[in-house]
Amino acid sequence: MRRVLYTGKGGVGKTTTAAATAIHAAQCGRRTLVASADAAHSLGDVLDRELSSRPRELLPGLHAVEVDPRGELDARWVRIHRYLTELFAAEGIDHFEAEEMANLPGTEELMTLLAAERLAREVAAEFLVIDCAPTDGALRLVTLPDVARGLVRVLFRVQRLVAAAAAPLARRMGHAGLPDGAALAELERFLYGDLRRLHRRLTSRDTSVRLVLNPDRLSTREARRAHADLCLFGVSVDAVIVNRILPEAARGAPPEWFEEQSARLAEAVAAFDPLPVLLAPLRDDEVVGLEALAHHGAELFGRRRPEDLLGRSPRVRFRRSAGTARAVVPLPGADRRTLEVVLVDDELVIRSRGRRRAIPLPRSLAGFGLRRAEYRDEVLEIELVAEVPGGAAGGGACA
Repeated sequence: MRRVLYTGKGGVGKTTTAAATAIHAAQCGRRTLVASADAAHSLGDVLDRELSSRPRELLPGLHAVEVDPRGELDARWVRIHRYLTELFAAEGIDHFEAEEMANLPGTEELMTLLAAERLAREVAAEFLVIDCAPTDGALRLVTLPDVARGLVRVLFRVQRLVAAAAAPLARRMGHAGLPDGAALAELERFLYGDLRRLHRRLTSRDTSVRLVLNPDRLSTREARRAHADLCLFGVSVDAVIVNRILPEAARGAPPEWFEEQSARLAEAVAAFDPLPVLLAPLRDDEVVGLEALAHHGAELFGRRRPEDLLGRSPRVRFRRSAGTARAVVPLPGADRRTLEVVLVDDELVIRSRGRRRAIPLPRSLAGFGLRRAEYRDEVLEIELVAEVPGGAAGGGACA
């Protein structure tokens, strides 16, 4: 199944773009489901149709749904959520705050994506279009597997402690006691089942993200940061959509508006090169309803098919020569000052602006040490060297 996720700064028109993409794809003959993963749920408003958590057929070959993330979370995370809530509440935290703390960052987004996949199969969709939350919410999807990896280690340390000293540990954990077998089984299914499936799907060549922005500095900068983070986590971006382009025929518009717009467009094209940049004009009226969205999608894609992979983001590569190796990590638009690289247990750990990704080394590089890391030409190059017995791995900020 082909998957496209739309995200961008709030208010740039990502929901309109997602809906227009889905309608155009359906009219081109692809069975399509468009799903809202944004808690704000404006998809129904844009389509001018009442939507629910069950897919509704709007046109032949087109279904739409507004996934209920809280309902999905309650169905799949109920036991461990209850246990964590009780644990935090036992430490004196307000019950409502404890309920919120019991959700891992990104779990709602994860459950929404898994639900969208399940619903797409139910309606035999070939193309799944997801209207994601604004940029930060969408990025939680790609960071969650790495965040949870650390939780796995903590969990099984706890399990070993339980086996060795169950009663003292239970007393230390307060009134909540120890998690029961059903809660641990649910957590294990989440960590080893749901998260692995999510990672495989997000990094699959069938999945790509499209960044939506307006021709202004703020949304372009946010999209560039998102692009760097997505590349860091191995998620492909295949196109950039710039909405609300002032048409040349706009009557009465001052010339300086067009000059400013041209400068911002040139900036966007250069920033995301070699990805294609698709332009959508500013309309006289809101793009609402199936007919207006169909026209918008046809104009946006032109001769392109909306389900096609429109471009390719470079991926992490390893190169080896005698005694040394290089990891090449594309990070367009990253800030060198925030980059840090360390080697921990045969994993390259890269930190950038508070985000962290662990990249396992290929087996052939097991035992290699980190010599240095350098960021240039929007690529992070990490040099590795076969370790001398007794040597120590390096790490730190990038040159």
